[in-house]
Amino acid sequence: MSINLSQVAAERGIEYFLISFVDLFGHLRSKLVPARAIDGMQKDGAGFAGFAAWLDMTPAHPDMFAIPDPESLIQLPWKPEVAWLASDLYMDGKPVEASPRVALKHQLDKAKALGFRMKTGVECEYHLINEDGSNIADSKDQQNKPCYDQQSLMRQYPVIKQICDAMIDLGWSPYQNDHEDANGQFEMNWDFDDALKTADRHVFFKFMVKSIAEIHGMRATFMPKPFSHLTGNGCHAHISVWDLSGKENLFSGDDGKYGLGLSSLAYQFLGGIMQSADQLTAIFNPTVNSFKRINAPRTLSGATWSPDSITYGGNNRTHMIRIPDAGRFELRLMDGAANPYLMQAGILACGLEGVAANRDPGAPLDINMYEQTEKLEGYKRLPNNLLDALRLLDSSQTLRECLGDDLINAYVKLKKKNWDDYTYHLSQWERDNTLDC
Repeated sequence: MSINLSQVAAERGIEYFLISFVDLFGHLRSKLVPARAIDGMQKDGAGFAGFAAWLDMTPAHPDMFAIPDPESLIQLPWKPEVAWLASDLYMDGKPVEASPRVALKHQLDKAKALGFRMKTGVECEYHLINEDGSNIADSKDQQNKPCYDQQSLMRQYPVIKQICDAMIDLGWSPYQNDHEDANGQFEMNWDFDDALKTADRHVFFKFMVKSIAEIHGMRATFMPKPFSHLTGNGCHAHISVWDLSGKENLFSGDDGKYGLGLSSLAYQFLGGIMQSADQLTAIFNPTVNSFKRINAPRTLSGATWSPDSITYGGNNRTHMIRIPDAGRFELRLMDGAANPYLMQAGILACGLEGVAANRDPGAPLDINMYEQTEKLEGYKRLPNNLLDALRLLDSSQTLRECLGDDLINAYVKLKKKNWDDYTYHLSQWERDNTLDC
């Protein structure tokens, strides 16, 4: 039985709905709709001008409609009279192919046709900073190695508790909160689930963390590298593929190769991601700032905790892909700016390509990549900047076939304009180092 949103509103005391979508740059766009009007919105969608968001449209395009997904409904724990809804974009009665949630649903349909159901969990790192963004919010958080520091964690207990309590109330089953490797940096983990549900929750989590931080007089940022001397914000994904019932983990088992508890299917899927990782970087690391994280020198703590080469290993955090235990692997390339829907779509697209092509990722490496990268031969390095990453994405036959030309063309076009804005901006560094040339 379909969910009737006006009935839900009456039962739960919801007065307003946020009908939301995420554009190609990962920005959350919404309209606030009173409960009295939700029946019409549930049927026909909320109207938007696509040109006003980061979508490849012009003012001449017709209205775009965001059709809310009732299954995605989340009542705001800190403002329960408001509920949030993820939406799919339509124009002229057809899905907008170059929109992130639609793209992910297409990949999930392809997986379903093969008898696969991808489940993922995400680790969203963020910094709590002051309101103008110039420094971390807690001036006492100054250790060189602050990871897991109890004192700094508990000084931010009020905001961490409110976020974690909200996840408990929402049924996400959060299981740990910690101070991460950078001063002012935190991570909060909740249970893995189907990829679309995880992506919806990822979108809402970022909105929720920022909103609750503001209540406490702070600002939360998921920026990949907000401070040059500190570890950046990653968004690691834990990936597994199940049968359609969701009861059998098809990544579980051991094909006899390396004793890491992965099936042949898992290695093929992993091989597909490794094959296209350099082309995926523009999606997984989508900003100019992203490349200050994955190509960074050692930070104050002694390590960046981010990859610069396309390798995998067992329970070894210096590689792009880590296999922490049987039945899953962790992809550590993505950062806090990654679009939650495009991130999942890219993982699934290239993983399925790896299965179709029977990709072999080769043997795992049991070395410290932070110390031996320069000596290693035969492994690809990640792109050095956003422009290089966009060129690789633009020329990727795999991603064009999987995600479609409409999406790739729009994404590359808009992101190249973003790069140009950065390139032609005169920075203080240039003035400091070039005025006397």
